[in-house]
Amino acid sequence: MALDIKPTRSELINLKRRIKQTQNGYNLLKLKRDGLFHEFRTLLSEMIEAREGLVSTYAEAQKAINLAGAIDGGLAVKSAAIAISSRPEVDVSPRNIMGVVVPSVRGSNLTSTISERGMGLIGGSPYIDEAADSYSDLISNIVKAAEMEATLKRLLVEIEATKRRVNALEFKVIPEMKEAQSFIQLRLEEMEREETFRLKRFKNK
Repeated sequence: MALDIKPTRSELINLKRRIKQTQNGYNLLKLKRDGLFHEFRTLLSEMIEAREGLVSTYAEAQKAINLAGAIDGGLAVKSAAIAISSRPEVDVSPRNIMGVVVPSVRGSNLTSTISERGMGLIGGSPYIDEAADSYSDLISNIVKAAEMEATLKRLLVEIEATKRRVNALEFKVIPEMKEAQSFIQLRLEEMEREETFRLKRFKNK
């Protein structure tokens, strides 16, 4: 049945062009995959450092707040927290990493000055101030770690999707197209031999 198929030269030329375009797309996807891997590995090492810093900062903040509570009393600590006029805010906007949209997290009012804490220079406490500074650092580190974690998740999803597309092109699409090219090439050569044979028979008659 396959021998009844009569492809044309134009079909072969079009198929060769499609194979070349597909191979170019495959090469670009490989570059994207490798670039995303590099970005992921770099950010992952930074994320590990950030997490370690987050744990350390949290321990320092807990130590500072416990010390402030023990010396100044829990009521004074709660009053200082309530008196702060500004509250931390987080703004999330998109940014692009090699075609992948990831979140860019920016915080405002993450730190507060002595005047913003509403306690004044006289009514304040160095222990409460130290605790407030420690928690300001902790919030800043949390915002940074949150951005990194969200970015890593987005990159990982895109890496997996790109890897599947690369594998599909490498092991299925391109081999099937090349197999079709070989079949058409052989069929055209066979048709040419048949036509030559017919012409010879016609000439001999």
